[in-house]
Amino acid sequence: MKQIFIVLTVFLVSGCAELQQVVNNLPQATTGGGFGISNLDIANGLREALNNGIDKEVTKLTQKDGFYNNQLVKILLPQELQKVDKTLRDVGLGKLADEGLKVLNRAAEDAVKEATPIFVSAVQQITFTDAKQILLGNDNAATQYLENKTKNQLYQKFSPVINSSFSRVGADKIWSNIIQKYNAIPFTNNVNPDLTDYVTGQALKGVYTMIAVEEKDIRTQLNSRTSDLLKRVFALQD
Repeated sequence: MKQIFIVLTVFLVSGCAELQQVVNNLPQATTGGGFGISNLDIANGLREALNNGIDKEVTKLTQKDGFYNNQLVKILLPQELQKVDKTLRDVGLGKLADEGLKVLNRAAEDAVKEATPIFVSAVQQITFTDAKQILLGNDNAATQYLENKTKNQLYQKFSPVINSSFSRVGADKIWSNIIQKYNAIPFTNNVNPDLTDYVTGQALKGVYTMIAVEEKDIRTQLNSRTSDLLKRVFALQD
């Protein structure tokens, strides 16, 4: 109890620069009946916060309409295809345009199912040095860490899954039909977008957006700190 009192007092009096020094000098193991905060506690607390984001928020994206019905991450058409969408609606093909948008989001749902093992591996690799920087960072510092560690690997995982999903959910046929109809309309410029690359990028963006939502809640809402460890660790940055 004495140790945590000292940490909080230094924070209130001296600000974040001194807090960084306090965190740097924390003991390597928890003592004092479990009331202290050790280096290991901080790292484990950050791991727990990220795992909560993965379990609670990323899982939502794998559900039917997990992207399509979530305004934070819903995949909209790239700029090149916005004119296609408008033109189709202008000529009475609004239903086809709606279906084209929906299947892009369906493909993203499939891809996100591949993300969890990669995230888990990255979370397990968090060091205390990483944890210090994350804890004293901004509201999405943990999410940014995870993005830096996983984005390239996830892209390689997502891209073939999305390409395969286009066939499974019928997106390839729907968009082939859309593009053909649009390109056949007089006075339009032909389009041939790389939808796999676009949806892969948007799916990744959606995943990190939802993890950031959970991280911000844990940082700013006391009732989102659902374990004793989260309460003790994130009290340091309050």
